[in-house]
Amino acid sequence: MDGENFYGAAYRGSKDFTQQDVYTANATGFGAAADDYAERGIDLNEQLIRNKPATFFFRMKGDAMVDAGLYDNDVLIVDRSIKVTSGKIIVAVLNGELLIRRFHKNFTSAFLIPENSRYKTINLAEFTDFAVWGVVTYAIHPLG
Repeated sequence: MDGENFYGAAYRGSKDFTQQDVYTANATGFGAAADDYAERGIDLNEQLIRNKPATFFFRMKGDAMVDAGLYDNDVLIVDRSIKVTSGKIIVAVLNGELLIRRFHKNFTSAFLIPENSRYKTINLAEFTDFAVWGVVTYAIHPLG
């Protein structure tokens, strides 16, 4: 997790076993020969969500982050338990409005940087009503 702090929750999910732990029943009493080679399906929740109680899905609106690969109507997976560091793409609340921008912090101030040259960088020192809502961990968008 390259330098980020991850704060887990007490809730770890409701699955106490995997698909491999459940044995198949056969009317003849013998398992199928292929059961030894059965593989478990891919569960996107296990692959994409680290902390279920702190994870939310957002629908991206606008084109402010197209150069970062985030497009209009993409589904963003946002984790509120990940610590915000410089360079992360975040969901920010600025004057009551949700924004998706790249967070950058230097020694004296912090900025919200768009990934589209049509938009301006936002200096957070100019605003009093600012909060980080969460960190974008994945984006899901259709191809074609």
